[in-house]
Amino acid sequence: MTTVLTPASPLTAADRCDRCGAQAYLRVVLLSGGELLFCAHHGRKFEPELKKIAAEIQDETERLTSVPESAATEER
Repeated sequence: MTTVLTPASPLTAADRCDRCGAQAYLRVVLLSGGELLFCAHHGRKFEPELKKIAAEIQDETERLTSVPESAATEER
C-alpha cells in the first residue's frame, strides 16, 4: 500500500477498525476532512477506493510483523 506518513499520533490498541471493530493499523485522512480507521485486512480490501478519497494514509501494518524491542532483547 502506498502511503504518506503523517506526524499524527501513532495508532493504539484502543483505535478500532470502522468496518469490523478489530485493532486499526491504518488511518485514512479524507479530502473532505474526516478520518477513517481500518484493520490491515479492510485497509487492503478497500485500498483502491481509499486512494481516490484520501488526503493522507497512515499505514502502521508493519507493526504486525515486527518484533517488539523487549522480545528482541530477551532472545539475546
